[in-house]
Amino acid sequence: MSLDALDLLKRLIACPSVTPEAAGALDVLEAALSGIGFVVTRLRFEGDGSYPVDNLFAVRGTGGRRLLFAGHTDVVPPGDLANWTSDPFTPREADGMLYGRGAADMKSGVAAFVAAAAAIPADAGTVMLAITNDEEADAINGTAKLMAWAEAQQQHFDFALVGEPSSAALLGDSIKIGRRGSLSGLITVAGTQGHVAYPERANNPMPALARIVSALDSQIDTGTEHFPASNLEVTSIDVGNPTGNVIPAAGTIKFNIRYNDLWTPETLADWVRGRIATVDAKGATVTFNITGAPARSFLSPLSDDVAILGTVISDVTGRKPEFSTGGGTSDARFIAQHGPVVECGLVGPSMHKADEHISIADLNGLTEIYRAFMVRFFGEAA
Repeated sequence: MSLDALDLLKRLIACPSVTPEAAGALDVLEAALSGIGFVVTRLRFEGDGSYPVDNLFAVRGTGGRRLLFAGHTDVVPPGDLANWTSDPFTPREADGMLYGRGAADMKSGVAAFVAAAAAIPADAGTVMLAITNDEEADAINGTAKLMAWAEAQQQHFDFALVGEPSSAALLGDSIKIGRRGSLSGLITVAGTQGHVAYPERANNPMPALARIVSALDSQIDTGTEHFPASNLEVTSIDVGNPTGNVIPAAGTIKFNIRYNDLWTPETLADWVRGRIATVDAKGATVTFNITGAPARSFLSPLSDDVAILGTVISDVTGRKPEFSTGGGTSDARFIAQHGPVVECGLVGPSMHKADEHISIADLNGLTEIYRAFMVRFFGEAA
C-alpha cells in the first residue's frame, strides 16, 4: 500500500491539535499506520503537575535493525486569525506551497516518514514511531514518558530520527546532531522595606540585585568541539514597586542559560551558586531556585548511521549537510537518554508564524530522504 505524504499532511493539518488537544490527529495517524502494517498502541499519560496527554507508539517488524522515528502532532495556537490569509486549519495550496498551522512544525515530518515507511518492505527490519501531542508546551506527559514506557516494553532502537524542521534555508542543509541544554532560574533578594528618606531604617535589595546581575555576566566556558560557549541571559529584574518614595522589600532576577555538553543542570546550578557567593548582599537574604524542568544537552556520536544520512541527503539534494547543535531544545533530548538520535526535517523559518507554510517539493524531497535512508539503514533486506 502506498501513501501520499501531501494528502496525509493535509489531513493532519485539518486537525486543530493545539497542545494538548489531539483533535483527531492521532486518529488520522493511527489509520494510516495500521493500513501499512503497523501495530499501534495509544497511551495517555497524566499527572506530575501537568495536563493529560494522548500519545501513540507504533511498531512494524520484529527483527533486523531497529529504527525509531519520533515527532509530535501538537501545534502552537494560531494567534490572531486576522493575520492569516485563510483559516490556519484548512490546508491551502498556492504557488507550490502548502499553508496551515503545523505545516512546518512538524506535521510535515510525520507525514513524510509515514509515506516513506509505506514504500519500504514490511520485513526489511523493525520500524517504530513515537508520537506525542505534548511537545510545544509542558512536555511532561509526552515523549519522556513515552520513551520510558517503550523501554519497559523492550522496544529498543539502534538509531533514531526526529522530524523537527532542522534545515536552515534549504532542504537538507543542516541536521541536528545534538542540542544545547536549557536551565532557567529565579534569584530572590529580600531586604527590608522602608521610606526613602530614612534609608538607615531599611535595607534596599536593589544594589545586591545589581551586583548579582553583574556577577552572572561572566564567561561560563569557551565552547566545545561541536557546541558554542554556554550563555546566560537575564530576562527580568523586578521589585514590583509602583511607588517612588518606598524602598522595596524584595526583588527578583529571572534568567536562562543555554549550555553545552560540558555541563549538567546540577553542575551548572552549582556554578550559579558560586557566582552569587561572590556578592556581598549587605545583610539581605539571597535565595536561588531552578524554575521549570531543565533540559539536558546531548550530542549523538558521529556514527556510520549519521554518515549514511549525510550521504543520502547529498544524493537527494546535491548538498552536503552541516552538522549542527544550534537552536533551542526539542524532544530529542528525551530520546538521547535511550540511544543515538539526530533531527532531520524541513526548512523551519515559518514555524509558529501566521501563514506557516512549506514547499511541496521539499515535502516530497524529505519523503525521499527518509525512504532512501531506510533502504541504506536496513541494507539488503530493504
